[in-house]
Amino acid sequence: MPKKHPTRRQFLNFGKLSLLFFLNSCSNSLKKIKIGFQSSTYPKSFRDTFPAIWQKENINFSKLKLEKNKIKFSKSDFILINDGWLKSINFANFQNINNLFLNDLLDNRSRDYLKSFKEYQRNKLFPIGVVPYAVIIKNNKDLIYEASNNWDFLLDEKLKGKIIFPQSPRILISISKRINVKNSLSKLKEQAMLFDDKNSINWLINSDASVAIIPFSLCEKYLRVDSRLSMVFPNKGVPLMWNFLLTKSKINNIVLFDWIKSLEKRSTIDELANQGWYLPFKNEYSQDKYNIKTENSNYGPSENCWENSWSFSSLNYEEKVNLENLWNQS
Repeated sequence: MPKKHPTRRQFLNFGKLSLLFFLNSCSNSLKKIKIGFQSSTYPKSFRDTFPAIWQKENINFSKLKLEKNKIKFSKSDFILINDGWLKSINFANFQNINNLFLNDLLDNRSRDYLKSFKEYQRNKLFPIGVVPYAVIIKNNKDLIYEASNNWDFLLDEKLKGKIIFPQSPRILISISKRINVKNSLSKLKEQAMLFDDKNSINWLINSDASVAIIPFSLCEKYLRVDSRLSMVFPNKGVPLMWNFLLTKSKINNIVLFDWIKSLEKRSTIDELANQGWYLPFKNEYSQDKYNIKTENSNYGPSENCWENSWSFSSLNYEEKVNLENLWNQS
C-alpha cells in the first residue's frame, strides 16, 4: 500500500504549529528566569540593569527560615547575596559558575578574595560588585580632615555616645585593629550610640548622632539632598562588602553571560560607581574607578584607600569562637 504523503496545506500548517510551539517554549523559558535578592541592599542603578523579562524576587536573608522567603529562594534561578549572608546558604544547592565562562572577566582583587574561600565554595561564587564602607559625618566639617587620614578620630571625646556602628562585631573589631591605641575595641564600644545596619542613616539624620559607618551604596542618595552630611573614606582603608552571584540553573548561561557583559558599558560603570557600586572586573574602564588620585570624598575612595581596604573571608569554627571571645571580653 503506497505511503500517504501530507498535502502542501497540511505541511504548511504543521510548520506554523512547530514554529509557534518553538516560540512559545522560548518565551516560557525566559519567563521562568527568576533572580532572588534583598532589594533594599542594592542601588537602583544596579537593579535597573536586570533584563525586563526576568522575574525579581525580593528575599529577606535575615529571615530566610520564613516560608515565603524559603519559597522565593528555592524557586530562584539566580541568587544575589552579600558576603555577610553566605553562612546562611547551602552551597550544595548551587552550580559551579566560575569555570563556565566568567572567571576571565574578574580582576586581581576579586580573584585574590575568592582564594580565601574553600574550593567548593569559590567555584560557585561570582563577584558581581564590591561596596566600600563610608564614614558619614553630620554637621562637623572640622572632623573631615582628621577622619580622612585614619580611624583614630572615632575615639574623640566629643563623639562619645554619638557614633552609629554597623551591627557586625567583626567589622568593629577590624576597625579597632587599625587604631594604634591600647584596648581600642573597648574604647570604640564606649563611643557607640547604637549598632544598626538597616536604619543607620535615618538615625544619623534624625537624632543627636554625629557619625555613622555605612556601606557607600546605602547612603549615597542622602548625601545629594542633605547638605549637613559629608562622606569620608580614611586613607588607612575601609571594610569592603562583597556581593556575589550564584546560579542554580545550567540552562540559562547565555542569558546570564549577556547580562553580565552588559554591565561593562561605560555609562553603566559610571552610574554604578556614582551610587557606590564598583564592578570587580578587569575591564580597563572599571579599573579606572579604583585609581582616583585625589582624596576628595565626593568621588569615592582614593587609590590609596582602596589599596589599604580589607575584605572578610569565611570563618572556621575556631576563628568564630576567637572573635566572639574577643568581643565579649572587650
